[in-house]
Amino acid sequence: MLKKKKADAPKKGESPSRLIDARIEELSDWRGKTLARMRSLIKQAIPKVTEEWKWRGVPVWSLDGIICTGETYKSVVKLTFAKGAQLKDPKKLFNSSLEGNLRRAIDLHEDEKIDESAFKTLIRDAAALNSARRG
Repeated sequence: MLKKKKADAPKKGESPSRLIDARIEELSDWRGKTLARMRSLIKQAIPKVTEEWKWRGVPVWSLDGIICTGETYKSVVKLTFAKGAQLKDPKKLFNSSLEGNLRRAIDLHEDEKIDESAFKTLIRDAAALNSARRG
């Protein structure tokens, strides 16, 4: 049985965007495709979003503060919004971390679809909340 080659190990000083690319490539399954799709939606919603790589391997999208993180686990891709509890969620996208008074998360499982328009609205609202706090 052939062992699948992992993506090249990140090199010191490598750009966060390249590290996220490598994570997506390394996953090479539904989780990678899902993370790539969500990343694309985030960038569509906020073209000037900043990509970061924190906490030893967590993709983070920011603009005037953290908007959300993109963690991957065995059975879920989790998008955690730093200030999610303060966001309106009329389409009920948040389905995880609902008990706290700060964060909210969206857990996506294999073959699960998301309302892309509502997701982009959440992203824009999270960025606007960061900007309002800054100014």
